[in-house]
Amino acid sequence: MTPFLDLPSDLTDRLARHAASTSLREFWSPHLPGESRIPAAVLMPLIRRDDQWHLIYTLRSSLLHDHSGQVSFPGGSREPQDRDIIATALRESQEEIGLNPQSVTVLGCLADMDMVTRFKVTPVVGVCEWPTGLTINPDEVDRVFSIPIDWLADKHNHYSRVLTHNGMDIEAVYFKPYDGETVWGATAMMTVALLDLFDRAP
Repeated sequence: MTPFLDLPSDLTDRLARHAASTSLREFWSPHLPGESRIPAAVLMPLIRRDDQWHLIYTLRSSLLHDHSGQVSFPGGSREPQDRDIIATALRESQEEIGLNPQSVTVLGCLADMDMVTRFKVTPVVGVCEWPTGLTINPDEVDRVFSIPIDWLADKHNHYSRVLTHNGMDIEAVYFKPYDGETVWGATAMMTVALLDLFDRAP
């Protein structure tokens, strides 16, 4: 496996093409005609740590209603004061983990993902200054951790697993445990989509 010493120089263009040409659905969930979706966003924070790129993840608080106790990216629903969906991702990241929006350079967005919880989530990809101070909101997040891109990109570290949801067999992406946590489901799908852009030739 070739180490990711640097991000692809055209990653912004690759993200724009992905957002324009691809549709993502959590567990390939059915989208009924006329069904409304709640706009939301997550930030996929890239940091340079120990001479390699990492992605930051959060462990959602067990107190939350949706996806409690699961690994996720910081994010949430769009609010009226958000000028756009990128502002949503940055605001939510600041509220959840204390990440200063001014420390984030946004590169672009992956394609929107339709969630089984009826949210339409936009994954926003950004490079964060590191090290930087973080303050966890315990009402929303139990912990923050990072995983090296090289480890995530190793195909031996992720696999598909069939689950049953609402009477249907669905295929979900799982990563092997890292630092005691398991990335799976929608968060894993977003991760794989970003990794595919790293691998793809210009």
